[in-house]
Amino acid sequence: KLLVLIMIFFWLLLMYYSLVTFSGLWYRIRYKAPDPLKHYPSVALLIPAHNEGVVIGDTLAAMARLDYPGQLDIYSLDDQSKDDTASIAKSFSKVFSRIHYIPVPNGAPKGKSRVLNYGLSISSSDYFIVYDADNQPEPGALRKLVEVAETVPDAAGAVGYVKTMNAHKNALTRMIGLEFQVFQLLMQCGRWALFKLGSLAGTNMLLRRSILEELGGYDVYALAEDAELTIRLTVAGLKLPVVPNSWTWEQEPEQLSVFIRQRTRWLTGNLYLLEKSFHEFSFWKGKTFVLSLQHLLTYLLFVLLLLFSDVFFIMSLLGLELPHIAAPLLMLWFMSYIIYTAQLLSAIVIDRNVSFINVMFILIMYFTYAQIFLLLLIRSSYSYIVNRVKGQTIAWDKTTRFQQKGDQQ
Repeated sequence: KLLVLIMIFFWLLLMYYSLVTFSGLWYRIRYKAPDPLKHYPSVALLIPAHNEGVVIGDTLAAMARLDYPGQLDIYSLDDQSKDDTASIAKSFSKVFSRIHYIPVPNGAPKGKSRVLNYGLSISSSDYFIVYDADNQPEPGALRKLVEVAETVPDAAGAVGYVKTMNAHKNALTRMIGLEFQVFQLLMQCGRWALFKLGSLAGTNMLLRRSILEELGGYDVYALAEDAELTIRLTVAGLKLPVVPNSWTWEQEPEQLSVFIRQRTRWLTGNLYLLEKSFHEFSFWKGKTFVLSLQHLLTYLLFVLLLLFSDVFFIMSLLGLELPHIAAPLLMLWFMSYIIYTAQLLSAIVIDRNVSFINVMFILIMYFTYAQIFLLLLIRSSYSYIVNRVKGQTIAWDKTTRFQQKGDQQ
């Protein structure tokens, strides 16, 4: 009976993701940008930076190219950097009047949330937008977000598209880039089309200052501060419209060890959010239920079901006897592979990124890239449980940057 329930749930999950995929495709095809505004509100652009000397120069150069008709102030928030981050940022502030170098006082807990709260405390604007220190937004990215945020009723801001700058660097970055394309298509465009739900992606995200002040700012203990804030905004009945033509280019980990550390932090942060949701009934009310259920499905049940499907597949290959149920268990694995692959293929088609090598990578990602998440769940769960038992604050693990060489594709 347990296996029957697992299979039924797995089929329902596959059907849900298929529906979200079709909805995302429909939204992207039909998307129409709003008309230009008569008046553009003021915006503070916040860039949290800790030892970002390798990338901060290219990032600030991209920020200087932003085409925004309203008042724009760009704040490089230096969180106790020990490299040349400060000198590079100061040199830009001397040349561009709207770029400001801001040293962030030492404090605890360490991490992006505390730095963003400080950036909000020293700035004033109608909106603020967050970019990570390795980002290079397109010149019109900010303007497009503001135009949507100002025209959608009950919008707390708007979220844009995150593209992989170094996608062609190696096999890992290519697969990360493909994963990001699926995230934009399913979790962003598809969910917005179905439920009018958007989610903050940590970068290229615009928010109305007054709303965040009402919510008490960022949760300084949240490693996944974007996901945690998304839940609170949704609980408050606010919307985060998705703007697929607002692009920023972001550098992704080029080494497996860096990728594992980064994703362990992300998963640990989502485990914190999952625990928090079990203590807050409001996290399961109304549309917020979809977000909380997604965290439960994506970070726990889906990975466990992935493990089940792998076990059934290996048993079939070895000729071992499978449990006898109404439907063949091998079909369970086969359909999960088909849906996973179809989502990736849909993403590259809608992004006009179809190539022979991308298709080849998509065909093997279920056997390679997707399986890494089994390791990540074990690693992050262990880290989270140990820190909770010891009563320790989970440390922020900064992602290592690499020298950029114009890898945008």
